[in-house]
Amino acid sequence: MEQDILRDISTIDLNNKVSVDNPVDYKGCMVLKKSTSARICTGRAGTRCKTIDYLRFRADHAVAQDAVWSYVDEKVVDDLGFVKVQTLVKDKEEYITRPDLGRCFSDKVINDIKQNCVNDIDVQIIAGDGLSSPAITSNLKEIYPMIVEGAKAKGYNIGTPIFVKYARVATMDKISEAINAKVTLILIGERPGLATGESMSCYIAYEASSKKPESQRTVISNIHKNGMPPVEAGAQIVHLIEILMKEKKSGIDLKL
Repeated sequence: MEQDILRDISTIDLNNKVSVDNPVDYKGCMVLKKSTSARICTGRAGTRCKTIDYLRFRADHAVAQDAVWSYVDEKVVDDLGFVKVQTLVKDKEEYITRPDLGRCFSDKVINDIKQNCVNDIDVQIIAGDGLSSPAITSNLKEIYPMIVEGAKAKGYNIGTPIFVKYARVATMDKISEAINAKVTLILIGERPGLATGESMSCYIAYEASSKKPESQRTVISNIHKNGMPPVEAGAQIVHLIEILMKEKKSGIDLKL
């Protein structure tokens, strides 16, 4: 029976719910709730949080775990024309326990990238699952066309899009070196928290190289429907590409 089906508690919008019993300033609580994704105005039962808030905490924690252990929907990257490669990591467990392997490719993969992807380009776009596969599945199809169209409108030539399975941020350095890109960016799933499991970051660098420190990367984070919308983030990334191409530097050397 339909009435016997329990609603998925993770789908309840907590920003529209104040759990405090008889709050002195209900409207004030609602203003606070809508200003942050933090768990505020939850109330309590004695010295403990209420059952619904505890269950929601457990549900959001489960969503975060699922984000780490799930996989990107390959149809998304296939439909966008991404070339798929894999790091030295063999499976999810190794990805979690050996982050160093997620930064490297085999010699064969590097050679395949050199042969099958456009070399000597202005902008190289990479997508990587990172620590949240749903971040790529949910956001890539909106943000990627925005970046491509915007960069082309600025007159930049775009490389072959590459999707990296079991990716860490530093894979962008290896790919940049392999194809000689001026600006390289990687769209990668962020480590999920209790607010969302779909947050994505964009790391971008001018002449990215494994010889350069991490401080040479510029980052835009919190890209998801309840943070910075992917279309808006795409526009900001295009603007950032233009700055990097003009200034010929990135990271802490770039004064924004």
